[in-house]
Amino acid sequence: MEISIWQAIVLGIVEGITEFLPISSTGHLTIVEELMGLSIEDSGVTAFTAVIQVGAIAAVLIYFAKDIGRLAAAWFKGLFSAQARQNHDYRFAWYVIAGSMPIALVGFAAKDFITGPLRSLWVVAAGLIIWSGAMAFADHAATQLKDEKALTLKDSLIIGFAQCLALVPGVSRSGATITTGLLRDFNRVTATRLSFFLGIPALTAAGIYELPDALKSDSVSMSSLAVGTVVSFVVAYASIAWLLKFVANHTLKVFIWYRVILGVAIIGFLLWGPQA
Repeated sequence: MEISIWQAIVLGIVEGITEFLPISSTGHLTIVEELMGLSIEDSGVTAFTAVIQVGAIAAVLIYFAKDIGRLAAAWFKGLFSAQARQNHDYRFAWYVIAGSMPIALVGFAAKDFITGPLRSLWVVAAGLIIWSGAMAFADHAATQLKDEKALTLKDSLIIGFAQCLALVPGVSRSGATITTGLLRDFNRVTATRLSFFLGIPALTAAGIYELPDALKSDSVSMSSLAVGTVVSFVVAYASIAWLLKFVANHTLKVFIWYRVILGVAIIGFLLWGPQA
């Protein structure tokens, strides 16, 4: 079954909304794909969802263009100047690179397992509910005393390894990184910004890696890929702006309750739904 344009639009909206909110984009895409009758075991469908993430990453690149340009310039200067290597932006750029390595290695090594047994609504429900407990604890226990300038290599690696948990559908990449950032005593805005920056290499690499499979699949057309990616970009840009404003003044409680309710609803559907 080929992904139609209207399905691509829906999936693009879901991806754009959920990629950076701590509610699991993979989990929501799996749910919506099931509801639309798409096979979540189809490698083409899996590749499609990975590729349209590039639209969300493009939104991050544009939204944080000035910050990224500053970090890139500092990193490049630091490669040739000892004095420039004292700049916090130079170190921060390396921390983002280092923090992105764990998910790249684990994701590549465990690709078959991630796209196979883990693509299950039972796994999504479990991930949503169980990780909500971690989020609730972090939101309550965090001192929020640290900002971006306090980031160390140790912090970035710990948060980077936590990002690997997002390979389990339902956990959420942003949920894992924001939660761990809070447990490292960063404030919510800093933890959220770190989540955005760490997502750039990881999601871009995933999209590029899956693109050949998407193009070879009978389930995916160039037009559906293009539409899904563009819609994802537009919606993700708005989502980023909203989330940064929200976390500046609110706890993660609304996301935690949403995750728990959705997880319980999925379990109820699996146990007592029409196909149970």
